[in-house]
Amino acid sequence: MAMGDMGSRGAAGAGSQGPKREQALEQRQEPGTGEPEDALPRDALGRAWEELVATARRTVADGLVVGTSGNVSVRVGGTVLVTPSGVPYERLTAQDAVAVDLDGNQVLGDLAPTSELPMHLAIYRSTDARAVVHTHAVHATAVSTLVPELPLIHYMAAALGGPVRVARYALYGTDELAENMLRALADRTGCLLQNHGTITYGATLDQAYDRTAQLEWMCRVWLTASALPDRTPTLLSRGQLREVEEKLRGYGQPRS
Repeated sequence: MAMGDMGSRGAAGAGSQGPKREQALEQRQEPGTGEPEDALPRDALGRAWEELVATARRTVADGLVVGTSGNVSVRVGGTVLVTPSGVPYERLTAQDAVAVDLDGNQVLGDLAPTSELPMHLAIYRSTDARAVVHTHAVHATAVSTLVPELPLIHYMAAALGGPVRVARYALYGTDELAENMLRALADRTGCLLQNHGTITYGATLDQAYDRTAQLEWMCRVWLTASALPDRTPTLLSRGQLREVEEKLRGYGQPRS
């Protein structure tokens, strides 16, 4: 979004009130058993909020955002915790937790959620994402103004599902931007937002953040290589990228 979220509420119901702000923390009793149905323990939300704040602070520390210009969310069941609008991340405490349901109704907290809530909710409704990271990373934003798709400068594009597309520009915080983003994210876990920044998602906050960092790094590599006079960077083919995708399936330590 634009600098600092400027304290504005997002679209898609971000400012609407649920029956109770604390309803996301309540446990429904399964009829006849006395056992909680679809319980959402307070400690689960508490841990998720701590991880969200740590990730948001990391985006600033690593230079991916300036001030409060990015936003982070994490899904716990049917509840989405999000960074609040216009609050410096270093000031966030447990009392500042903000959460909405998948319809955008605020169910926890008094601070307004990020104005980019429509993008976050669009991803959760359309994918199996459990975490979303949005930044205004310098090199990625620069690339978003130059090309419709990040050239295949490095094989780590495979980690995001393939060549990274650029979503067409639309005003921040709007459903139009969310729709443009979803088109660019088809079969991908990240994309560039034209004249705006990046957005990535994953099964965890760590994974979503790593994909953001990899995307910014690839953009920096392409810009650096392209800047050399009278030289054209070599690019990978789609076939070479498919080979990487196959190899990445076995990447990392074997599961016990």
